[in-house]
Amino acid sequence: MKRRIQIATLLFLLAAVCAPAFALHSYVAPRRTRRVRRAHLRRLRWNPVFRPSRESLLLQNHEIDRMDLPRIQDDAELEQLKASEDLVPIVAGPTLRFDPRLDPDRRYCRPWTREFLDDLSQAYYKEFRTSIQVNSAVRTVKIQKKLRRHNRNAAPAEGEIASSHLAGITVDIQRRGLSREQLKWVQDYMRPLKDQGLIEPEEERHQWVFHVMVSGRYTDWRESMMLAGEQPVPTASEAAELPLQ
Repeated sequence: MKRRIQIATLLFLLAAVCAPAFALHSYVAPRRTRRVRRAHLRRLRWNPVFRPSRESLLLQNHEIDRMDLPRIQDDAELEQLKASEDLVPIVAGPTLRFDPRLDPDRRYCRPWTREFLDDLSQAYYKEFRTSIQVNSAVRTVKIQKKLRRHNRNAAPAEGEIASSHLAGITVDIQRRGLSREQLKWVQDYMRPLKDQGLIEPEEERHQWVFHVMVSGRYTDWRESMMLAGEQPVPTASEAAELPLQ
């Protein structure tokens, strides 16, 4: 009997000593609260000028249809468009670089999209003495379907809101890592072009890129600027003066 009392007393003392440790170990509410607060702040910070929408995807596909461009089905069709120079290579240099994960076979776009990239990257380099990064360019329907299997935020490969990458008129430009000043500069650069219907940009939330569809009208606007003896750098006043295309 005496031994049972001793064992019971020992168990009671052990429980009393360990209880605070168990309590501290299980109390994690402040940590969860911090995580929730950080997630909430991230949502507040994401306030894009060019918000993705169904209407934007419809506009992009309308431009593809207006120009009667094909949605590139596979690598064989992609290679044919390269050979005919309907698709041209995007060339890296001091003002422009690639995400190294981008397949060299897909570092291509339409000529007017490359003109836009050349103009943007040169103006950006002049302002900040650093290059912009291209994360994605032309894609095929086959590649887009594969992308959709592990990224449900990717646009469809078919239909009225299909990805405009499939026509080679769109590029994704890196947003992650830009300072507030750099981000605002890019937004201010693109806004007049969007107002004129020359580009249709979106600031993607999950991929942290500027997704930019470039209209075939960009070349005409660019040439008119050069004929006037000006550099093709858009301004807000110009967007106000010119009618939408």
